[in-house]
Amino acid sequence: MARERADYASTRERSLGAWVQSVEEESPAWEAGIEPGMRIESVNGQKLKDLIDWRWEADGASCKLEVFDPRDGGTYPCELWRKPGEDWGIDFTDVLFDGIRTCVNACQFCFMSMLPEDARPSLSLRDDDYRLSFLQGNFVTLTNVTDEDVERIVNCRLEPMNVSIHAISPDVRRTLIGPHAQRGIEVLERLLEAGIEVHAQIVLCPGVNDGEELARTLDWIEERPSITSLAVVPLGYTRFSRRFSKSFSDDPEAAKAVVRLIEPYQARSRRELGTTRFQLSDEFYVAAGVAVPPADAYDGYPQYYDGIGMLRSFLDDSAVLARNHADELSASDSMLAARGESALLVCGEAPEAAISFLCDLWSPKGRVRAYPIRNDYFGGDVNVTGLIVAIDLLAQLPEDLTQAVVVLPEVMFNFDHVTLDGDTQDHVVEEIKRRGGKAVISQGDPESMVAAVTQSLG
Repeated sequence: MARERADYASTRERSLGAWVQSVEEESPAWEAGIEPGMRIESVNGQKLKDLIDWRWEADGASCKLEVFDPRDGGTYPCELWRKPGEDWGIDFTDVLFDGIRTCVNACQFCFMSMLPEDARPSLSLRDDDYRLSFLQGNFVTLTNVTDEDVERIVNCRLEPMNVSIHAISPDVRRTLIGPHAQRGIEVLERLLEAGIEVHAQIVLCPGVNDGEELARTLDWIEERPSITSLAVVPLGYTRFSRRFSKSFSDDPEAAKAVVRLIEPYQARSRRELGTTRFQLSDEFYVAAGVAVPPADAYDGYPQYYDGIGMLRSFLDDSAVLARNHADELSASDSMLAARGESALLVCGEAPEAAISFLCDLWSPKGRVRAYPIRNDYFGGDVNVTGLIVAIDLLAQLPEDLTQAVVVLPEVMFNFDHVTLDGDTQDHVVEEIKRRGGKAVISQGDPESMVAAVTQSLG
């Protein structure tokens, strides 16, 4: 199952091996004496490369382990037993035990090539690991996948795989991706022939893989039913890009052309398969000035975290919340009024209209409002909430935040609670407190935002 959000360049040093992070009390692992800080060397005699190996080898009612204890440097045998449906009770520090596989491509649109020079080194790690595609939902190109990897994916049924296609014509693929581009299609064809389900992605670059090339790519995908969903997302560029200075967000007519081009594919898929299948990211509809489609057009949101349907989901969830919990919304608004306080919902510029829709339902007199942050750090057309950095946030928040509740989006921090510009969550919260405000952290759905503000009011 994919994580709810990506871990943006962890600041923790990766240690190779299946290191135990935590052990659930009363679990089989706990009963056997396994403790955090130990390392699982093998399961049933098999060395572990990753979490997939662990799940595959430890799938039965019992398993034999070799466990390394760093306290004395010894390796000891251990056997675990469990009841039907019981978990072993072990969490690891990472899902990859033998290190991450990096990218061999030279993609024109690679965000890592558009970072500021002073960005911390971990942000430039270009992963392209098929295992993270299965375990965490990362998109991969398959250009560095070996024949042995293909056999493993097929034999272990590692699906769905999330695969970046971008274009189908060999010359366009080489232009976009680099000299290894065709290997990705060869591997993808083998996976599709084996019936592996694939969620695909196209990063659309103006004048490169749009127009006729996009149509060719859509035709190719349409003929391959194992590709059950396709996300078409626009190129994003920063002010540091040496190649791009314009995208669909800057060109409403180009965005409308993409919407019109994909509509027949969506209609045929709904007619023949009962699913929309071909999906555009929210940015295209916003740039084109077109309303986002209704919820049933998103097929259950299989590519939600690729920006497919986030706006529709937020708008619908806001309406449901206002309809079913009107009293709670009114109560929190009244509490703000009684205290003379206001709530600022921090967001990127892209979702400002959707956040404002919730605010209007919640607080008609404007005590709760969206607070969009302009991304000066990255610049270009970067405007999403997940890429907000501390330097922009603190520069654009008022110096006087007395009687303000500042709702910070959880997604702007990685799992180490660090922003993309290297600041810490604790420092950001303390700075808001210094200005007289109260900072709370919230997930990005309407219910969580309301709960965060209400809890802050006591």
